[in-house]
Amino acid sequence: MTVGASRITLSGDPEGVTVVEPGIRTSALEWVLYLLLGSALGVLFVKSQVLSWYRIQEMFRFHSFHMYGVIASAVVVAGVSIWAMRRYEARTMAGAEIRIPAKQWTKGAYRYWQGGFVFGLGWALLGACPGPIFTLIGAGETVFVVPLVSAVAGTLVYGYVNDRLPH
Repeated sequence: MTVGASRITLSGDPEGVTVVEPGIRTSALEWVLYLLLGSALGVLFVKSQVLSWYRIQEMFRFHSFHMYGVIASAVVVAGVSIWAMRRYEARTMAGAEIRIPAKQWTKGAYRYWQGGFVFGLGWALLGACPGPIFTLIGAGETVFVVPLVSAVAGTLVYGYVNDRLPH
């Protein structure tokens, strides 16, 4: 990632993607807006049943197109959004240019397939994606406190052993 006074470049490096705009502070009103938009997204997820354990199991058993349709539409929206950001030279609210470079496929790209497989396997076994665990807990599915605690513990362990891993 390259951060300059007027340019932010995102890259898919092993460290992850982070956007930092030096000197830009987030106001309390922006935090409230983020909270409201996140809550609205959570309600949308619950009402569209994309968080439903039953819907996820239907998907992995190939009994329903519902989840595949949601995922396919998300891929299309993301693709169109990235195309539009590149085409119209999108900028952040602070005016910094956003650059999303093309993905570089190297010999080590198999790790993406392996990671996707492990993520999908965990998703199938758990019946939930890690992202909306808070929404599931908020919707009354308190059993998802266990995966939340496990995810936090796994992240902490990864943080401690990261330097000794072969990536």
